[in-house]
Amino acid sequence: MNPLKILYEDDTLLVVDKPAGVAVFKEGEEKGTTVADLLLEQFPSQRNLGEQRRYGIVHRLDKDTSGALLVAKSKDQFEYLQKQFQARNVEKKYLCLATGSFKEKEGVINALLGRAPGDKRKQKGYLPDDPESEGKREALTLYKVLEEFPEYALLEITPKTGRKHQIRAHLAFVHHPLAGDKLYGYKGQEAPEGLNRQFLHAEYLKITLQNGETKEFRSPLPKDLEKVLQSLRNTKNI
Repeated sequence: MNPLKILYEDDTLLVVDKPAGVAVFKEGEEKGTTVADLLLEQFPSQRNLGEQRRYGIVHRLDKDTSGALLVAKSKDQFEYLQKQFQARNVEKKYLCLATGSFKEKEGVINALLGRAPGDKRKQKGYLPDDPESEGKREALTLYKVLEEFPEYALLEITPKTGRKHQIRAHLAFVHHPLAGDKLYGYKGQEAPEGLNRQFLHAEYLKITLQNGETKEFRSPLPKDLEKVLQSLRNTKNI
């Protein structure tokens, strides 16, 4: 497997460009090389942070999601950045391709999330007044339509909370599941030509470091997703 692409590095911080199809950590029966494995191979000193600090990996992305991933090089930086995420002080933006057409070109998805009954792999959305909503967790997702196609919409997503599968579950909740999402998509849902995974990419991160400096990081859209968009554009223009 190719080495991890590094978007940024200084004495205390790494920003990794996570490839799709690679889990961040081994979970359950997960097999194969993980981002953590690749990180330790390229940066052996990360082992000093220990497994309990996830070798410095501050947050997670789903296995089939690509994009920017923060890695702390020191215990202090790791703990500081974790607190920033917990306090919702980290600005995150994703690019995704959702199914269907959006009447509102900007909006907010505000639905509580909890484990889906009958499928522990999934999260399910609940309205606050739903009788089953008790004990479910707050989740807030902002979206903006960037480009429209006959059966899809390219969105910029800004999650204001960091729940498991939040973007995927919220888009499914409003009946616009991600293109290529086999877990949350409709039964028999077709994907655009050439798309072999969920179209979800962590494109942007903005953080404030311990010294008060603000940093912004961007991960360019991977070639596989760029090709899908170009194909949709070509079809739209015929």
